[in-house]
Amino acid sequence: MTFLRAILVLLSLSVLASCGSNKFQTYNGPEVTRVVVLKSARQVQLWHHDRVLKAYKAGLGFAPEGHKYREGDGRTPEGTYMIDRRNPKSQFHLSIGVSYPNLADRKRADLMGFAPGGDIFIHGRGKTYKPDAPFDWTAGCIAVTDEEIEEIYAMVKDGTPISILP
Repeated sequence: MTFLRAILVLLSLSVLASCGSNKFQTYNGPEVTRVVVLKSARQVQLWHHDRVLKAYKAGLGFAPEGHKYREGDGRTPEGTYMIDRRNPKSQFHLSIGVSYPNLADRKRADLMGFAPGGDIFIHGRGKTYKPDAPFDWTAGCIAVTDEEIEEIYAMVKDGTPISILP
């Protein structure tokens, strides 16, 4: 009887373990053809041609007003870029990269005598996020919840255009 009980306990534990959350979702809906970030509304929108599929509340860089001109300014860039990479091991749960800086950004920063910065992502909060942190807390990235970045990560493919608007 003890052997049978041990087998049942092990079986129950394995069933419970398989119910754990998986941060890698699948998505079979309409293609996301554009990502739009409305900085003034603190919103990320996923578009399929002429309609919004999903919208998320988002935090920005700690100095959210204006375009990013240089490394360390705390601003989120403005302009049209591409989703160009993904990081499944991000310290902010999951992240997808934005192709900032583009050629114009690099030229502008060079003329001003600054490095343009880089490593701009849409990402989750991760373990380092503190709930009492200000809403705009990143170094220039676009932050959503961990659950939301799981959905965005599944829906948005590399090569998708992203427009970041004031």
